[in-house]
Amino acid sequence: MTSLALLEISNLTPALVAADRCAKAAGVHIIGIESADGQPQCIKLAGDAAAVREAASAAVAVARQMGASATMVVIAGPRQETEKLSRQPPVFNPLLGLYDARMPREHSMRNSEHNSDALGLLETQGLVAALHATDEMLKAAAVHLVGKEKIGAAYVTIVVRGDVAAVQAAVAAGRATVERLGGKLIMADVITRPHPELAALLPG
Repeated sequence: MTSLALLEISNLTPALVAADRCAKAAGVHIIGIESADGQPQCIKLAGDAAAVREAASAAVAVARQMGASATMVVIAGPRQETEKLSRQPPVFNPLLGLYDARMPREHSMRNSEHNSDALGLLETQGLVAALHATDEMLKAAAVHLVGKEKIGAAYVTIVVRGDVAAVQAAVAAGRATVERLGGKLIMADVITRPHPELAALLPG
């Protein structure tokens, strides 16, 4: 019987790290990551009840180790209406200028030569520090910009990719730039060998 796991994590960077952990677990599939126009992110997983519970528990533990708040619920045998609701396409919020969910894309890193690259995540509150740090990250190492993700409340996550050493150097440079500018660093992390399901949730 298919079950639905819902994980609420306090902001985007730990949510992406947690989603990668979920995707690497056997027997689960990431439906998407949705927000309610703010920092908390809801990861939606489907699969066998035992598998989604185990994956969700591991993901919550990872997010908490990163200093994020994280909770989870597992819905065993959800009603068809509930499952359909969990799979609704993203809705654009013109006030915030962003979509309320990240859903898997067909054409993503899973189909590219970059599917073994690491991902670097630098999350700040405020755009000035984020943009300056992005420039320093790109100058510090041979990494490529994946995109800029916003979740409201001026939270901005910059995502870069490249080989592990380059991404680690870039993230370190970005972190140092934000701190030097007196910006608010929320979190910085590196995901080595991200799962294709996670890559499919990010900009191409």
